[in-house]
Order: sequence, then structure tokens, then C-alpha cells
Amino acid sequence: MRLLLVEDDAALAGHLDAELTRRGFAVDRADNGVDAEFMGDLEPYDVVILDLGLPRRPGLEVLRNWRQRENRVPVIILTARDAWHERVDGFKAGADDYLGKPFHIEELVVRVQALIRRSHDKTGQALHSAGLTLDEERQQVTLPDGRSLDLTGTEFRLLRCFMLHPGRILSKTRLTEHVYDQDFDRDSNLIEVYVRRLRDKLGSGYITTKRGQGYIFGEDKA
Repeated sequence: MRLLLVEDDAALAGHLDAELTRRGFAVDRADNGVDAEFMGDLEPYDVVILDLGLPRRPGLEVLRNWRQRENRVPVIILTARDAWHERVDGFKAGADDYLGKPFHIEELVVRVQALIRRSHDKTGQALHSAGLTLDEERQQVTLPDGRSLDLTGTEFRLLRCFMLHPGRILSKTRLTEHVYDQDFDRDSNLIEVYVRRLRDKLGSGYITTKRGQGYIFGEDKA
């Protein structure tokens, strides 16, 4: 899935970017509130990680502005560990979760994964759909016969997107927006390549092509 990381500490942002990418997320970054607000309205992010102490526009103002415009993107705010008032203000402004600094990357990843599942009405520690189980930590999928298959980073992100939207037609454009970061070539045919790779691994029945529309996952497997 694709997320927006809003953090003005360059060293911390670089570390989080690398770790989140390694764990299966496409990451865009902003280091100030003005750019963050614009990007959050422009792009269909699955989650925003939002620091509150930002230059040019405070994080709380960014969040309030999103919510006033009915932008319901899930938001995790980053606060100082002992700044309870920031957490209260963040929830009042429309935050979905918070994490106090300093924190372990493992906790951030778990919170992001849980928030994504919750926003799609999914429960539990693993993602289940159409008889498949997706292990987000190991980036593996388990088939109905019990076999577990390793996935590449792109295969993992693509399958996770499909499993979060079973039975729904997803266009190549929408898949690209949620699987790749902002620097990816949106005119690329790589989505077709990776859909074919997933079919080769999972079996042809899980992903159906809807000509002129896109792809649908799990239509005859749910």
C-alpha cells in the first residue's frame, strides 16, 4: 500500500522511508505542512504518518483542513512521548491513531497495518481473502492447500491491494496509485507483468481481467 510520510527531521524521515519500503510500502515524503496538505488532497494514500511540529504549517492545522474538506485518509500522528495534550488535540482534529517519539519501527509498522485493515473492515493479525492468507511480516501468501509462497516486494503490495478489495474492479491506474510511489512511471505496463506473475504463482482463477476496466480479485473464489 501507499503512504505519505510527513516528517521534517531528514535523518528520521530517511530511516523510516527505508524501513517502511523494506516492509512492503510505497512511500512518498513531505517535510513541511504546506506540501503535505497538498499531497494528501491530491493523491489517494492508504495512510498518512503525520508529525505535528512541521515548518510552514503545523501538522494539526493540516489535519483539520483535511477533515474540513471531507478528506478521510487514515492518519497516524507522531507526538512527543509526554505530550498528552498533543494526542488529545490530534484526536479532536480527526486523527485515527498516535505514536509517541521515540518509537520502534516495529510498532509503527504494526499500527499502520492495523489501521489499513481497520479502514477496510478487516480484523485479525493477518489478511484473509478468497481462501488466501497474507503474512505481512514475512511477505508470504499461504494457499488453501497449506503451501506458503514467497512474494517479491511489488507482488506483495499488489496482492495486498487486491485482497483488501475483493470482488471490486480495480483499474490499472488505481492499482498503480496504491502500489507505487509518486516517482513511478504511471504509463508503465508493469502492472500487467506483475498480475501475470501473481497468476502464475496463485493459479489463474484468483484474478480476472475485465476488458477495458481492469482486474477483479476473488470473484469466483470468495
